[in-house]
Amino acid sequence: MQTLLSVRSASARILVVSLALLVAMPPARARAGGDSEPLSAEQIEQLVAPIALYPDSLVAQVLMASTYPLEVVEAARWVADHPDLEGQALEDALEKESWDPSIKSLTAFPQTLDMMNDKLDWTTQLGNAFLAQQADVMNAVQVLRQRAKAEGNLESNEQQTVTVENKPTGSQTQTIIVEPANPQVVYVPTYNPTVVYGPWPYPAYPPFYWYPPGYAFVSSALSFGVGMAVGSALWGGCNWGRSDVDINVNRYNEFNRTNIKNSKWEHDGKHRKGVGYRDQKTRDKYGRNDARDRKARDSFRGRAEQGRQQIARGDADRFKGRSPQSRGGFEGRTGNRGQGVSRGGSSSRRGGDRGGAFQGLGHGSQVRRDSSRGRSSRSFDRGGGFGGSRSRGAGGGGGRRGGGGRRGR
Repeated sequence: MQTLLSVRSASARILVVSLALLVAMPPARARAGGDSEPLSAEQIEQLVAPIALYPDSLVAQVLMASTYPLEVVEAARWVADHPDLEGQALEDALEKESWDPSIKSLTAFPQTLDMMNDKLDWTTQLGNAFLAQQADVMNAVQVLRQRAKAEGNLESNEQQTVTVENKPTGSQTQTIIVEPANPQVVYVPTYNPTVVYGPWPYPAYPPFYWYPPGYAFVSSALSFGVGMAVGSALWGGCNWGRSDVDINVNRYNEFNRTNIKNSKWEHDGKHRKGVGYRDQKTRDKYGRNDARDRKARDSFRGRAEQGRQQIARGDADRFKGRSPQSRGGFEGRTGNRGQGVSRGGSSSRRGGDRGGAFQGLGHGSQVRRDSSRGRSSRSFDRGGGFGGSRSRGAGGGGGRRGGGGRRGR
């Protein structure tokens, strides 16, 4: 059994790293340096179709979590390895994990987490749309709820309460709110988007959909599985007036065992783990930490590569035997270590002391070649190879060990 779990864990780590390399690559236009065009209303409705009829709180959790697709994968595999954890035991175990709180909350909804993991491309696109066009995404949810309501497929029942408020949101004159009938028990609806919303009006953008294993079509357009007793795991909410998501601070603090006071959700780029942002504006807003890390890595790579080349040519051995006088200004920076290195009198074997700070690194032409090679290495890292700097600037680093996601837990 232990061997089987080890194999599964190793396979999960390999899959996470592979996905990091795949999802980290930004769209072609972003790699070319231009901003991606905003998604149209049709494209956004295509993306939100599978979740628009979920309870508001679950919609909010999915939208937040979709901005961290690699952590979705990690959490889905973790849940599969811990199928019996629930309630307090689940919360205790989650304390050891470093995922974003929105990801941890979705472990209480294995079916929803499975959908996001199985449809990772959809999850990534949904998260990108939410970060770049938050108001448009929230409006699309309301548009689809209006259609389902008009078709008679969104009504109150034992599982949910549907409320229509005469408060405009986005392009809609009314706001439709969906809440669990029992706040402590949440039923996740399953439905076919091509049926529940009526005839789909955009043939070029068919809606995404997903059915849980063993799902059987029923006569009603909307079906519900087993209710989930989630306690404080659902702490997100939809603020339709502002077209964004809010945090129920009390529930958040209880579930995540913390003490935040800010009720406005903010994306945390460190949980992105190398997955590229869709457009330049989003990269500028959320990718600042990644940019600083990439700059430091670039600088280190250039110096390290030059050092490796010098060591391969034997320059380190030549420098080792130089006297303090032959190193010129370098002596002052090395302190007493320079005295120890000077033993051996290699300057006489090299044909005399030429002086200067670069004495120990070879002749002037050699130094220029070394410097040129170092610059070439840095240029390749920044733009010459494998897609150029814009690919890495987009948060990716796809194909490079430094850029994409964690290598496994």
